[in-house]
Amino acid sequence: MKTPKLLPWYARKAGVSIERAESLWRKAVREATERTGWVGNAEYWGEAMNTFRTLLGEERSTLCTPSVSPFVRTQNRIWRLPLNAMEDMCVALAANWQKQIGEPRKAA
Repeated sequence: MKTPKLLPWYARKAGVSIERAESLWRKAVREATERTGWVGNAEYWGEAMNTFRTLLGEERSTLCTPSVSPFVRTQNRIWRLPLNAMEDMCVALAANWQKQIGEPRKAA
């Protein structure tokens, strides 16, 4: 049986191997066949995809891999705070400088 073209993307998103995602897809197809009683119509494929996404979600919840990306994003924001503050200060100083100096006056 053919697997969906997006199966590797779903597998990476859930953090499971492609082989495990393929076995979950086969299980989803079997369950969709049992539930709908048909093979190949839109209701069947919709049920297969819904079951597959549910199985992937269950598989993801059993994995013990920590999610590091929120921590890294927070550290990146903290690292950039002094740079953002310096940039804001320079913009404010430049605006104040322009306001104080203004355009040179023309001699009459």
